[in-house]
Amino acid sequence: MTALIPIVKPISQMKLTPGSTVTIPDVNWQEFETILQELGENRKSRVAYSNSILEIMLPLPEHEIPRDLISDIVKTLLKVTGIRYQPFGSTTFKREGTAGVEPDACFYIQNYQQMIGRRRLQPEDPPPDLAIETDVTSKTTLDAYEAIGVPEIWVYDSGRLKIYLLKNGKYLESQTSPNFPEIPIAQIIPNAIDRAWEVGSLQALEEVESAIHRSK
Repeated sequence: MTALIPIVKPISQMKLTPGSTVTIPDVNWQEFETILQELGENRKSRVAYSNSILEIMLPLPEHEIPRDLISDIVKTLLKVTGIRYQPFGSTTFKREGTAGVEPDACFYIQNYQQMIGRRRLQPEDPPPDLAIETDVTSKTTLDAYEAIGVPEIWVYDSGRLKIYLLKNGKYLESQTSPNFPEIPIAQIIPNAIDRAWEVGSLQALEEVESAIHRSK
């Protein structure tokens, strides 16, 4: 009987096609940290880790328009409503030994002052107040956000925006955002993304801003 010899290759040698996801079970925390270091910071792939499951995802190119437009809409809403904030992009957020996740974009709102000037996250830093995800978000990703304690997530997928709020450690879908309670976020963002494909992101954003000013 021939013994099978396991072949170990660096994760960085994996060639993912856009839109694909690789799921790796039974990954401990040290292995997760090592894989993050191996993948490096200058990469297009994103990761989610929870319950010893690691997912490595390579978004589709067309996901960049919704991602950037939603982020710009959030900034516009915060500016128009006079709310100060600190954006943190797609930073890797972790709960030591438990979970890690990289949002498409995220914002500190209630805790923005604490994060001004922060170049590296510190263990005592709070999670972002709002995270944004585009494309399909897996259970592993949502589990990671729950473990880290992000209060609010917006998930845009297949023409629909879902708002998730953290209640007693679990996400519940909501029709409104507590950060913008008077604004129909779930309707505005899908409409704006549809317009962006027709007239471009800049005009779509200008239309959103004009509509917000008219409603005030």
